[in-house]
Amino acid sequence: MAKNVIILLGALLMVSNIVRYILFLRTTRDVLSSGSRRDKIWKIVALVLLIFFLIGYVTIALFGNADTMMTMILFFGSVFVSIVLTLMFNLLETAKSRSIEIADVLIGVIDARDPNLNGHSRHVRAITMLFYSYLPGWVKSEINPVSLEYAALMHDVGKLGVPEAILNKPSSLTEEEWKVMRDHPKLGVKIMEPLETFKNIQNWILYHHERMDGKGYYGIENENIPLAAKIIAIADTYSAITMKRSYKNKRSHEEAIRILCEVAGTQLDENLVEVFITIPKEELDKCMPEQINY
Repeated sequence: MAKNVIILLGALLMVSNIVRYILFLRTTRDVLSSGSRRDKIWKIVALVLLIFFLIGYVTIALFGNADTMMTMILFFGSVFVSIVLTLMFNLLETAKSRSIEIADVLIGVIDARDPNLNGHSRHVRAITMLFYSYLPGWVKSEINPVSLEYAALMHDVGKLGVPEAILNKPSSLTEEEWKVMRDHPKLGVKIMEPLETFKNIQNWILYHHERMDGKGYYGIENENIPLAAKIIAIADTYSAITMKRSYKNKRSHEEAIRILCEVAGTQLDENLVEVFITIPKEELDKCMPEQINY
């Protein structure tokens, strides 16, 4: 009787392991951990094996006659799987955290080449993730937060391909110069093209300058604009208004909110703007990064 109880405890622990593993699979759909098709097959195989082991536990507990040694092997087998899963989860979270920190620093250095970008990408990233925390649950369920964070951080990486003479021009751009500037989202997608797992966020970066009325860079409008791109567009607009530029002084939070409300429905998504303006000024102020000076 005692042996069966121990085996059933092992089975319950295995059920817990299966549930944790399924939740883990749901978190590996972002730009860092989605993996190749072969990786996805191995993940499914691992899940099938866990379920197979669980069936074995239950079968032995109900119909088998395991000796003491077999009972302890089965129980500590479940414990071992639990420990391995915990280590795997922790390692993945650590890797994600370190990766975004490294990307953050690299983007900061890239931004620093242009006085009008210095700190901007990191600012947009911080605002975007703060904004994400205020979004309704149904919106959050449609967007992976890790992927969103990378898209926000790298939304202007295409400006690496824009000549500094255009980026730093103190006066208005000519039509030809605007054509070059409008291509920076395409250049950004081109730069990230070798990163296979980043394909899912390419359109988020490509369309972050689109408008609800279709008058953006590439003429995409309303529901055709990816939800994540609409979120990044609001964060990008707020950052552009509240950060200092060589050709203008920064404006206040109150002015930025007024402008966002004015362009809601034409430039920016009206429903998302309604959520954004509920974020307290104090929290948005904390998003401002330290700028890199040389």
